Amino acid sequence: MVLEHGYLTLETGEVFEGVLIGSNKESQGEVVFNTSMTGYQEIITDPSYAGQIITFCYPIIGNYGINESDNESIIPALAGVIIGDLCELPSHFQSINSFSEKLKQSGVPGLAGVDTRLLVKTIRSNGTVKGYISKTKLVEIPHNEEAPFWVQQVSTKKMEFFNNNGPHVVLMDYGYKKSILHALLKENCAVTILPYNTPFEKVKSLQPDGVLFSNGPGDPKSLKQLFPEIKKISQLYPTLGICLGHQLIAHAYGARTEKLVFGHRGGNHPVKELSTGKVKITAQNHGYVVVDQSINTNVFEVTYRNVNDQSIEGLKHKAYPIETVQFHPEAHPGPSDTAHILKEFVNQITSMGETHYAIK
Repeated sequence: MVLEHGYLTLETGEVFEGVLIGSNKESQGEVVFNTSMTGYQEIITDPSYAGQIITFCYPIIGNYGINESDNESIIPALAGVIIGDLCELPSHFQSINSFSEKLKQSGVPGLAGVDTRLLVKTIRSNGTVKGYISKTKLVEIPHNEEAPFWVQQVSTKKMEFFNNNGPHVVLMDYGYKKSILHALLKENCAVTILPYNTPFEKVKSLQPDGVLFSNGPGDPKSLKQLFPEIKKISQLYPTLGICLGHQLIAHAYGARTEKLVFGHRGGNHPVKELSTGKVKITAQNHGYVVVDQSINTNVFEVTYRNVNDQSIEGLKHKAYPIETVQFHPEAHPGPSDTAHILKEFVNQITSMGETHYAIK
């Protein structure tokens, strides 16, 4: 195989050289980094990375290949991948493909052989920046006049129903990960997946027992027209918000969000559970955070905080059965320290009296 040189040009002027892998096309996106040591397949198929170029901190990627079961979405939505060492001869009994071939089949360009340590240090110094993957060095990267509305691109276009024997949960899809759906099905929930912009009246007509607002890409403020609908839904049903869903619920009740300098992305983020003082290691992937001073403490209590920067990682409503977490309790990839949150959500639904079980 003939390797062709390529370049990642940052909007701040830095250029990183490597060899091109994956799809043979140029690409632009927000350059971010992930500190996970495993789980590269789940990461590149996570819809929350829509429009972003992921830099893997772990030095070698591809050593256990690609399998049939670990995709978090059918079609990856990320803009590109930057790695250090590429393993083209994976070793795992479930492997059906190599990492670079997966990128090629998915239409995702990448660069291997890059000094990712220096790139991550650059991002940490400058903050998250836009970058451009190309075959030539660029003096200046082209700029999109308007940022794409990524949630619309990754959300389901029609209602989907998964039957089961337990309570009925509506999953509001802003770019949900498959493992969230599987976690609910494992708890015997029947699940209806709805497009991101489904109005309150439509949700009400389905008679759910609970509602889960999913993760997803982009700035939560791009969904501001839906905040009133989100508030009405969450006031009527037991609610759990995950990642972007957490931010949207906070906005719906008057809080604000702001962009982090370089985000939280990885499987090793320590979070303190304030009610017990215990620290949980969590999987995270987000670039925005709820502003501490914007929380109405008469309405919400903070349930979790990030140990590293003290940012808000969870909220609980004082009157309604609403809980939110910034991290991923389903933990794919990552530790399962907080998997109990999804179980407790289902238990709460079941214990709230008469439930409307799935329509057969």
